[in-house]
Amino acid sequence: IKKAYKRLAMKYHPDRNQGDAASEEKFKEVKEAYEVLTDENLRARYDQYGHAGVDQSQGGGGHGGFGGGADFGDAFGDIFGDIFGGRSGGGRRGPARGSDLRYNMELTLEEAVRGVSKEIKIPTQVHCEVCNGSGAHTGSSAHTCPTCHGAGQVQMRQGFFAVQQACPHCHGRGKIIKDPCRKCHGEGRYQKTKTLSVKIPAGVDTGDRIRLSGEGEAGEAGASAGDLYVQVHVKEHEIFVRDGNDLYCEVPISFTTAALGGEIEVPTLDGRVKLKVTPETQTGKLFRLRGKGVKSVRSGQVGDLMCKVV
Repeated sequence: IKKAYKRLAMKYHPDRNQGDAASEEKFKEVKEAYEVLTDENLRARYDQYGHAGVDQSQGGGGHGGFGGGADFGDAFGDIFGDIFGGRSGGGRRGPARGSDLRYNMELTLEEAVRGVSKEIKIPTQVHCEVCNGSGAHTGSSAHTCPTCHGAGQVQMRQGFFAVQQACPHCHGRGKIIKDPCRKCHGEGRYQKTKTLSVKIPAGVDTGDRIRLSGEGEAGEAGASAGDLYVQVHVKEHEIFVRDGNDLYCEVPISFTTAALGGEIEVPTLDGRVKLKVTPETQTGKLFRLRGKGVKSVRSGQVGDLMCKVV
């Protein structure tokens, strides 16, 4: 709490925000909130009576002199949000964006190196074309929620926290549908298996992820769709082992060729090519065939083929 307070105090300090009345007021709120949080008596009084329990201007004596009638809910949220990486009242507003989806795609080494288009089937939630995602039956419309007045959130006080929660009446949407769509039953989306064509770029490798924007689940009541992430896994190859943009393979040679030298054929992804073996070649020696590896999907550089004689 102390570290969070120091960061916020520095952020809103009047010396760093000269002439900014809003920052000056925020500095006072954060300072007073910190005093409440670090004083057991003040904390207990605030927990029981709210701001009035620690505000001298309300007639309560004692510590400090917290005036101005401001509530500390936001200041507490700032301090605890700074600690935990977000505001304490993190309820969502309005219809929720659709969820992201993941699809695991297995490729051969040849497909990964050359690129390929694949057709996939995804069970998902799709946008309702009958009500255009509104969730309301044709000729009717959604109404503003009377509980949250369209905000999608209600404020609940828990001790010295002012917590924002999704409205229990409209479930955070801000709208109430009295006459729901017959197709999607008021959801603005429905379950369907979708067929997509996915273009895999040349040079991908295991662990690479391809993002298809807007191809995830449709959002609630017309909200934006999520994304689809295609996770790539490249199957093991019977000849080649990939290491980054380089390929490795083992090539058997005869004792005579190893001793006297000669020419052998080695496999590549584009077919067999000839390789010149120097005399007195030892088992395990690596020969490099430049440009016979994999073209990088990011830099465009082409790796090499490393042939190990055995």
